Amino acid sequence: MSKHLTRDLVAQQAVIVPAPKFRHEVDRTFELPKGLYAATVALYLGFLGVMAAGLSTPGLIIPMAIFTLFVVAGFGVPAIWTRLAPGTASRPMSFAKLRRDGIATLTGRLTAKDASVQMLILPVIIFCWGVTTVTIAALVR
Repeated sequence: MSKHLTRDLVAQQAVIVPAPKFRHEVDRTFELPKGLYAATVALYLGFLGVMAAGLSTPGLIIPMAIFTLFVVAGFGVPAIWTRLAPGTASRPMSFAKLRRDGIATLTGRLTAKDASVQMLILPVIIFCWGVTTVTIAALVR
């Protein structure tokens, strides 16, 4: 059964608890240096640029624009999310710290070189695939 509670009744029974004095600090970084994420975006956009330049037809303008929007949104939204209020003291790892300490992964600690290769291998392969595809298409014409 439901019962209507008046404002006065609630005010008499309510217990006011003071707000906590500390604030939980949230780490919104993605741990790796920003340069690795920038390289990933550059390689994906480079792939789209190579494909747009090498296989340019009027029918591909809209799909290429949509793909570009997806790449920019896929990396832009998390970049905006890291800057949302309230501000935090956490900062992304620098290249110097990555070179000095490496990074812990589920399979163990990785050096800066290994972490960079692991993160950039797929974007590099995709970019090279685009260059190869455009080269083959140019040779066939």
